[in-house]
Amino acid sequence: MSYWDNFWDILWWVFTVTVLFAYLFTLFAVISDLFRDRGLSGWAKAVWVIFLVLFPFLTVLVYLIARGRGMNERSRRESQELQNSTEEYIRRVAASGPSDEISKAKDLLDAGAITPEEFETIKGRALSAA
Repeated sequence: MSYWDNFWDILWWVFTVTVLFAYLFTLFAVISDLFRDRGLSGWAKAVWVIFLVLFPFLTVLVYLIARGRGMNERSRRESQELQNSTEEYIRRVAASGPSDEISKAKDLLDAGAITPEEFETIKGRALSAA
């Protein structure tokens, strides 16, 4: 009788693999949160990592119970900082107006990279977009 012949063995294998992936995901989330936390000392981080190695399941559960709320707050704060920096970058890059585009086109014309006709086309597009 083959291992794959029994439906319940297959179901148990799928369940086991799912639990393993869930545990690994949680473990990596805990480790990344440990190193993201600026308020925790290096020694405390080292102790958590040692316990994660020695008692992995128990330590993950204790960490989630003890520090779960802070984990969520740190994750939300990092996400907000990333969003703010992305929006600031987009504003800075998109802030160039028609005068900037015409100035850049004029520099290209003076350098000989574009022809006067191309300069007029760029200038017309920049002015019509404004």
